[in-house]
Amino acid sequence: MRTTIVLARHGRTEWHHGNRYTGSTDLPIDEVGVQQAQQLKLWATDYAPDALWASPMLRARQTITPTAEALGLTPTLDARLREVDFGSAEGKMLGELPPAVAKAFELDPVRDHFPGGEDPAEAADRVHEVFQEIGRAHQGQKVLVVAHNTLIRLLTCRVLGLRLNDYRRLLPALGPAALVRFRWQDGTVGLEAYNVPAVRMETLA
Repeated sequence: MRTTIVLARHGRTEWHHGNRYTGSTDLPIDEVGVQQAQQLKLWATDYAPDALWASPMLRARQTITPTAEALGLTPTLDARLREVDFGSAEGKMLGELPPAVAKAFELDPVRDHFPGGEDPAEAADRVHEVFQEIGRAHQGQKVLVVAHNTLIRLLTCRVLGLRLNDYRRLLPALGPAALVRFRWQDGTVGLEAYNVPAVRMETLA
């Protein structure tokens, strides 16, 4: 049976202004992020997902709450959906890091991930694990998942068989509250849409 899994990045936080690495820092969404959460709610009301899942991080919970209240659904919070921990880069922009660290990261963000941070390959393993569980638990249904930028890009590479080392080059952008839609069927995954604003996703339904 075909399952549709839509992943939404959480709404904007104050660190988006300078593109600072947020990772494990538990920031709330800002006033624009609140508006984006409302837009997601309007889209989800029409899309009518059967189930909601989310990262337990504050910015993800704040993003999914309006949707959950509107639909009368309780999100399943799963720690495997949390963002990658960026270690020494937390709260910093790439240009604020030691040049050697920044250059190595840009060349290979998996092999040379930020010192003290989570190995992106391990993050890809955990999110892929919960993604497959969601597919099996909701066969024939539609599921909305609110998670995080780097984690969603790593998942996209993993399920499509792309090199994780290339996630920044192949998937350079995923906007706040933007949507990524997958088709899941018996463990086989197809990508139907990527980086689509929630207000326009209905055109791809």
